[in-house]
Amino acid sequence: MIRRPDPEMTPDNITTDRNPGPRTPHTPWHAALFAATLLIPAAGAAAAPVDMVASPAGDRLYVAMRDGSAIASVDPEAGKVLRVMRLEHKPTGLALSPDGSKLHVTSGLGKGRWTELETSSGRVLRELAVGHSPMAPVASRDGTRLYLCNRFENSVEVINLDTGKKAASHAVTREPVAAVMRPDGKALFVANHLPAGAADGGYISAAVTVIDTASGATHRIALPNGSTGLRGAACSPDGAFVYLTHTLARYGLPTTQLDRGWMNTSAVSVIDARKFEYLATVLLDEIDRGAANPWGAACSPDGMILAIAHEGTHEVSLIDRAGMHNRIARAANGEKVTEVSSSLDSIQNDLAFLNGIRRRVAIDGSGPRAVAIAGRLAGAACHFSDSLSLVDLASDPRSVKVRRVPLANTGKPSLVRRGEILFHDATTCFQHWQSCATCHPDGRSDALNWDLLNDGIGNPKQTKSMLFSIQTPPAMISGIRSTGQAAVRAGMKHIQFAVRPEEEAVAIDAYLENLEPVPSPALVDGKLSPAAARGKAVFEKAGCAVCHNGPHFTDKRSHDVGTGRGREKAVKWDTPTLREVWRTAPYLYDGRAPTLEAVFTEHNPGDRHGKTSHLSKDELHHLVEFVRSL
Repeated sequence: MIRRPDPEMTPDNITTDRNPGPRTPHTPWHAALFAATLLIPAAGAAAAPVDMVASPAGDRLYVAMRDGSAIASVDPEAGKVLRVMRLEHKPTGLALSPDGSKLHVTSGLGKGRWTELETSSGRVLRELAVGHSPMAPVASRDGTRLYLCNRFENSVEVINLDTGKKAASHAVTREPVAAVMRPDGKALFVANHLPAGAADGGYISAAVTVIDTASGATHRIALPNGSTGLRGAACSPDGAFVYLTHTLARYGLPTTQLDRGWMNTSAVSVIDARKFEYLATVLLDEIDRGAANPWGAACSPDGMILAIAHEGTHEVSLIDRAGMHNRIARAANGEKVTEVSSSLDSIQNDLAFLNGIRRRVAIDGSGPRAVAIAGRLAGAACHFSDSLSLVDLASDPRSVKVRRVPLANTGKPSLVRRGEILFHDATTCFQHWQSCATCHPDGRSDALNWDLLNDGIGNPKQTKSMLFSIQTPPAMISGIRSTGQAAVRAGMKHIQFAVRPEEEAVAIDAYLENLEPVPSPALVDGKLSPAAARGKAVFEKAGCAVCHNGPHFTDKRSHDVGTGRGREKAVKWDTPTLREVWRTAPYLYDGRAPTLEAVFTEHNPGDRHGKTSHLSKDELHHLVEFVRSL
């Protein structure tokens, strides 16, 4: 079922402030954030909410609207938008000061910005240039520091809120996208979106980075094999546990079916926040119904409920937190909790673990991402229906009340937007186990190897990014599909196990064709660094440009470059685009090369994949910097 966009808002959906306040000409750009501009986006404009926070009193929800370049202040009890604060840049994340008087906003894809707003008026107080693609800001409990995730710099940046200046930076594993602080302020838990390292071994998983806020020391917590696509993080009010949402991929199995989570399951991992130890992973699916693409997570202030948004199935899970921990503790003691679970390790394979202690609520909206709890209401920010869904936690469990608050006067979606919706919609998949975005988050790669059946069995291949997949045929690493369009239709049939209308495939084609590369973090003010500029000459000298040429750095042909192994030793591989290659590690068809350096040195037999064996150390560095800049 495809979720249609919201109808136009009625006057009852919004209130306005009749005194917008003065505006003066010749003010800096942030004056364009009209503190009291209270109109919702014009008809046809999307809001695309991406983040949301609740005020300390629970009387307001602040919603970051990416495509609307604005923040909505919502009265959850009344179900009304009170104010829309315009921004010059697209917001990516929100955090409130401890007293709720200030709103911290991250924005920017590439060059990042932090903006501090006054919640009572929307007035800009301060702003600062920060790192690459910042998101997931977290304010310290004492209000003196702000932590934000620079996703593509693999770092967490610290801003001293007393001075408004950068105070520190902490390296994390890979693509930090969510973070939560323990209530005592002593530890920050950071969810790294993707696994790091080679993909051809027996274990690959994304990880959690814990930052000691006093010393700056970091600690890595490993998650179960196959953990990828981390999205949300929440901490229990007592500071005892942290919860992280993610996909748990069964990548070691051939993709012959979907039943009972054969390929992908959806999970929440539980971390002991005091010991900095992994505790357990609980599946969010049911035996015959997936709960794909879990995203935001939030604990109720009383600690009774853990709420999780399911972007792919348009639902919110409301979990009895005490009941879940009771079962985890009993399993840890060897007690048989369900037919499957009698140990901590067995829980991650138990599709019935949450039976009886979880309400699975279908919301009135599409693509919920952020979730926040305000009083008796759980709000879910619905990215694809440009709306907010409010779930009444106090309503009868047999008939949970859900209300919709439109955030934009969205008209009929464009073909590209419809393709994006379909790409993320798991309800088009058999039993709702996965969407295209499950293995291709943001249209890119989950960093895992999968044994697809389009080229035989027992020969897993690395998941490819979909960027320029339509423009650079053939498709798939082995070029087994003649075009990207053919691959889309094959994916529907053989990966989604579904028969869908042709117009849906056409829409997905349009979405993929319109994917745009993110500017590389290796660029300096949008240009090649001096090292990368020198690397361009090395790229030519090594013969890389023979195959990697043109605007997409590919000749669209297949070559045997000596990297095949075993029965694939002489296979010709499709020349991949090098655009955004900085983002798509690990490398080679089987993901054995964790870095570009490894591609040019350890995995280039006989210089068949570029003449790199005789490059000096500096030349190799320059070459890597050039390729990383594309």
